[in-house]
Amino acid sequence: MRKVYLDRTELTGAINVNIKDTEVIPAGTTIYPMSVYHKNEEYQKYAKDYDIQFIFDDDIPHLEFYTVPYVDIMAKDSKGGFIGTVGQQCDLKSDAPICYINRHLECLIISENGEDFLSNRNLARQLETL
Repeated sequence: MRKVYLDRTELTGAINVNIKDTEVIPAGTTIYPMSVYHKNEEYQKYAKDYDIQFIFDDDIPHLEFYTVPYVDIMAKDSKGGFIGTVGQQCDLKSDAPICYINRHLECLIISENGEDFLSNRNLARQLETL
């Protein structure tokens, strides 16, 4: 079976590609910024308690890396790391795994899905060791 890579960096929304005898692998890195109007105390708590700064549209970082498979970044930390969903656009209610990309561009799966990520009380300790 042949493999082709679909660059998701400039694509938005649902995409369906069907090519006979071909595995289509979404690739690239995008950022999922939230509206600044959604900034609230809960997001500030993640920043203070866990050093996880969710990305809002008033402070979007510039990414200088490309991922395979596709990763949609939703947060960053003070150590130069990023947190995102693997394989699909960010949606903390989906089953997409959550990854951490450190400043050395090493990528590790840190949660099975968004619900697990948000409920993980040991998250700060876990991210400190990465």
